[in-house]
Amino acid sequence: MKHIIILVFALLFTAPIFSQSKDNSETSTYYFIRHAEKDRSDKTNKDPHLIEKGKQRAEHWNAVFKNIKFDAVYSTNYNRTKETAQPTAIVNKVNLTLYHPNTNVVSFLESTKGKTVLIVGHSNTIPQFVNSLLGKKKYDDIDDSNNGNLYIVTISGSRETSDILLSID
Repeated sequence: MKHIIILVFALLFTAPIFSQSKDNSETSTYYFIRHAEKDRSDKTNKDPHLIEKGKQRAEHWNAVFKNIKFDAVYSTNYNRTKETAQPTAIVNKVNLTLYHPNTNVVSFLESTKGKTVLIVGHSNTIPQFVNSLLGKKKYDDIDDSNNGNLYIVTISGSRETSDILLSID
């Protein structure tokens, strides 16, 4: 009888642990940043590279994310976004995944379910992407002079949370 009581208590206390670990495996966390400072010297260049300050910011993001293990790093197909994302992709030993800013959100959520993902985009596309994931307009476009916002979206089952950290320098 004593063994049955111990077994019942063990099952009662371990069942929630197993259900929590199942939920955790389906928790998706998304980190969104805008590309770092780009070269603005040639107004006709639609695909500029990062300037030195931008390269330093890209390395700074890498340091900010040093304790986060990314399963994927996404970037639009522009020099400035790829150069911002590359240091973090290298440290996490993942290839850059190129995406279009108007990507299908449902497909994106399905393919990244349960993963931790960095997404690098632009002053208008990052807030739009975050808003699409949340299913509502919560964030406005980023000011053109601001390259330091970090948006974090966590989705676990039907629960979604989002936060913005402004001007990480």
